Formats: sequence, structure tokens, C-alpha cells
Amino acid sequence: MKTTFCQNIKFLRTRRGRTQDDVATALNMKRSTLSGYENGVAQPNMEALVAFSEYYKVAIDSLIRADLSHLSGFELSQLERGYDVFVRGTNLRILATTVNSQNIENIELVNERAKAGYTTGYADPEYIKVLPTFHLPFLSKERKYRTFQISGDSMLPIPDGAYITGEFVQNWETIRNKWPYIVLTLNDGIVFKIAENRIKNEYKLTLHALNTLYDPFDIHVSEIREVWKFVNYISPEIPEPNREINKLTDEVTRLKKTVQAIQLKMDL
Repeated sequence: MKTTFCQNIKFLRTRRGRTQDDVATALNMKRSTLSGYENGVAQPNMEALVAFSEYYKVAIDSLIRADLSHLSGFELSQLERGYDVFVRGTNLRILATTVNSQNIENIELVNERAKAGYTTGYADPEYIKVLPTFHLPFLSKERKYRTFQISGDSMLPIPDGAYITGEFVQNWETIRNKWPYIVLTLNDGIVFKIAENRIKNEYKLTLHALNTLYDPFDIHVSEIREVWKFVNYISPEIPEPNREINKLTDEVTRLKKTVQAIQLKMDL
């Protein structure tokens, strides 16, 4: 415990940009005592362990057993949001992921050929490790992203074959209504739809297509394996124009010309 704990409390303090004076004051302890803990020359009692745990919102088990400096940015952000395996137990959704040589989260690519395998291998680190990876520098290093290739016309004007990048959703109760999500389901595989969140009261999502030819459908939380919030998409195709809007625009233009013609006649 000695080495890991002292490294962790120093790591958490510097990560948050706080001085020893800041933390010592917040924990109501002498700066020299805190320095002793960080340097490993003093052992904290249970009261001190509880104080550090409550201050950093990290479980005591994590503080004394895990080397937090080895976690990726995404894993640290999840920890700081309260998704600590020792605190939340089975409420933590474990995500198989990969990082690059700088310990930065990769964006794994699940293309059309890989989609079938992903439905069974999504939680297998060995499967995730063989997926192609890339990075988008304008996305946050504190979030986890994955890209999926979609098929079909249910989400037009987003075209068939587009690559959809999503941000991993840990807490499904935060799913926004009328926002697009990639949902990994038990029976239907990977689906990309507009979500209606009914989890809190009915334990299900209602998924809607942008293409009105497709009916919405419900999916129970027991059938959901992963949820990814839409961030952006990449496609070599230009989306089809909205013909209904174009027809309406043409009709308005025609009416305006008719009104102008009538006004001209009246002025004569």
C-alpha cells in the first residue's frame, strides 16, 4: 500500500492543479503531514484514508491498490465521475478498449465487415485489439470514442455506408431525447437511431428513424449491451436534398411571383 498510495494522492493532487497547502487545508491536516504521506515516510490511519477518499471521490481500495497514473484519460475521467469499480460494483460497465504508445485512447473502427463479429466480441479485449484504430485531434482526450459504419436508408439524409463516431455512454439515464445514438443490442446487432429515453420509468428506449418510412420500436434495457452518443459522421457522399422542403420553397417562390404580378396590374 505504501508506495501506491503515496503516488496516487500526489498524482491526483497535481492532476487537479492543487498545492499541498490547498489539500492540507481542505483535509484539516498539517502540510508536513500531507507531505509525509506523499513521500511515503508516514502511514495514514483509517480516518486519513477516508478523508482522502471523500476529497478525491475515489474509493479507498483504488487509492491503495491501483496505480492511477497508468490509467488512460478516459478511465481517469470515469473514475472522477464516480464510476469506480470498488464504489459502484456491478453498476460499472466495463469497456474493452485500446490505447496508443502515449497511453491515449484510440478510436477503434468497426466497419461493415466487422459488425457481425462485434456483436459477440465487443467485450473481448483480444477482439477489440485487432480492430483498425485512428485519432481525431479535435475530440477530447477525456472521452472514449468508437466509429461504426452504418448500412441502409433508415437514417437518411445520412447516407448508407457512412462512418458514425460515437462517445461511450456510461450512465444510460443520461441519454438525451431526440438525439442520435449507436446502440449495440442483443438481438438486432448495431443500430443507429434517434433515442427516446424511457429507462427511468419503463426500463426501455424507443428508437426512431429519420426516414419516416420506418416505424419506431422499443428495446428493453436487458437487450442493450452498449450505447454511444453521436458525435459526427464521415461520408464520401453528399446527402440527398430534402425534396419536400425544395417543393415547398418552389411553391412559395411561385406564389410570391403571382402576388408581384397582381400588384403590377393593380398599379396600372
